[in-house]
Amino acid sequence: MSLYDDAVLVLKSYEDQEELRQAYLDHLQSHPDGMWKSCHSGHVTASALVIDPERGRVLLTLHKKLRLWLQMGGHCEPDDATLADASLREGTEESGIPGLTLLSGGPVRLDRHHTPCAWHFDVQYAALAPAGAVEAISDESLDLRWFAYDEVADVADESVVRLLEATRARL
Repeated sequence: MSLYDDAVLVLKSYEDQEELRQAYLDHLQSHPDGMWKSCHSGHVTASALVIDPERGRVLLTLHKKLRLWLQMGGHCEPDDATLADASLREGTEESGIPGLTLLSGGPVRLDRHHTPCAWHFDVQYAALAPAGAVEAISDESLDLRWFAYDEVADVADESVVRLLEATRARL
């Protein structure tokens, strides 16, 4: 199965945000290359909110280009077999934490937003940090920091706050 096929299946089985979910599916139907950065009208991306529920905190990255505190995430790559794989790869690369595991149940949220390269049709997962996890900043970040749940709204935009709320509800 291709990454494109996996994305369609994941989106068809996602039960929330019906109108936005359909917009993702419509985009993919109109753009067979819609999984890749080369699709300039927009492309599917995968992200992971790295969370440490035992300590009530999340790890956010200060994105180098956007200069915003965000969850880990980015473009799909040819070696990604599934959206979940892409999310976990991005989470691991940008957090520097090995051993992340995705929260069961598939994506937590969808978020479509415009970036300097194109529209991102982001499929958002949550990744659980293992006990004793130590983060390591990547070259894609200006900073990497743990925030208590109640601090997130003070540093991040509404999309990250909604992702955290949805993740906590799933927990």
